[in-house]
Amino acid sequence: MANITFYGGVGTVTGSKYLLENNGRRILVDCGLFQGLKELRERNWQDPPFDPQSIDAVVITHAHIDHTGWLPRLVKLGFRGPVFTSRATGDLLKILLPDSGRLQEEEADYRNRHDLTRHAPALPLYDEDDARRALELVRPVPNDGSVVEVAEGFKASFRVAGHIMGASLVLVEIAASPAPVRFLFSGDLGHYDQPIVKDPAAPPDCDYLMVESTYGNRLHGEVSSEDQMARIINEAAGRNAPILIPAFAVGRTQEVLYLLRELEEDRKIPILPVIVDSPMASQTTQVYNRWNEEHDEEYASILRKKQHPLRTHSMMTASTRDESKRLNNMHGARIIISASGMMTGGRVLHHAMRVLPNENATVIFVGYNAAGTLGRRVQDGEREVRIMKNWIPVRCHVEKVEGFSAHADWQAVIRWLEGLHSAPKTVFTTHGEPDAAAAMAQHIRDRFGWNVVVPAYEQTVTL
Repeated sequence: MANITFYGGVGTVTGSKYLLENNGRRILVDCGLFQGLKELRERNWQDPPFDPQSIDAVVITHAHIDHTGWLPRLVKLGFRGPVFTSRATGDLLKILLPDSGRLQEEEADYRNRHDLTRHAPALPLYDEDDARRALELVRPVPNDGSVVEVAEGFKASFRVAGHIMGASLVLVEIAASPAPVRFLFSGDLGHYDQPIVKDPAAPPDCDYLMVESTYGNRLHGEVSSEDQMARIINEAAGRNAPILIPAFAVGRTQEVLYLLRELEEDRKIPILPVIVDSPMASQTTQVYNRWNEEHDEEYASILRKKQHPLRTHSMMTASTRDESKRLNNMHGARIIISASGMMTGGRVLHHAMRVLPNENATVIFVGYNAAGTLGRRVQDGEREVRIMKNWIPVRCHVEKVEGFSAHADWQAVIRWLEGLHSAPKTVFTTHGEPDAAAAMAQHIRDRFGWNVVVPAYEQTVTL
């Protein structure tokens, strides 16, 4: 009989890894890095509870590192099978995985230079070469429901999930005995009527369903992200001080730029210098414009007019380290968009060290901050935070624009589930902190009366 084991994305919003087994064959759905709390990050270094060489194939729902960032480690440990994902996700992985490898190398180098390890020398979890070897295994497929055989006895089809460009719902069909099993993975669901990408596709009927629960206990709020952002920027501009927006290079940066352009064109905010301090973000923007099959109608109509939907009136990209450092010499009101979105690493940390102590400056969070991250500590109101061995006072204005999240809130998840024609045997709520996963499970029980399980780490369920 087929079974599934939950090796990540349970009890937390990171580290998504789900192992499907049937008739001696194994496929791994998602292969993400754990982020946030130290005890979670340490899982990245533990030997996996399965032999990487025994995995026949990997299926990826979307490009974000909490779903893909352990793939180079899997390859480093011996995995050599194919990696199936949508075509747009395949393009984004060419940007994200080598960057992640460089960050792993830089982290190890930093720890060695500052004597921060008990067992010298510190080694990277994986390096850029491991990431490039992982990319050689990627097999892109259409995000249109076409069926592809991913391993003996396993077929998969991908449909638009609306979270970021290339994000997919994945239906895995298992040739199990005594009857075939259809297992639907939501990946990360987008919410409806957001810019750039199409709404989530209707879920195909399935026997089992795994649904994300990041916002299982919260709603995005009734105040529009446009109104929130306009108010915050106008107030910040009045103080003539910098605005820092931590934003992931893939997905969130593009959404922020799209909104800033609209607000400028509608004259709801002044035209300020906008600096995207992320070479990855500029590469990602090119991918976003390339895959027009996933654009919503409004985005497509702007492109047809030969306009750039993701460029403000006064915008520059800092590609090199020197260009990034020169931003320190700028004065007056300006908007700096820099990764990572949870402030767990990258160039945003250097900007944070200058912005956080400035009582006139503003930090705007535009997405979810996982427990244990620097972003969560700042958002929760800590008055002093540690950044690269330095204790930095937090005196700036801290704002949160709720409607920006690329994750569906619980009401949107319910709306998506209403597209099913028949009840699954079991629904699993994953990719949420414990309270959120439990709340999402209860919302589903209340609305549909279905059997819903909140799985535990390393739990195995027979299908």
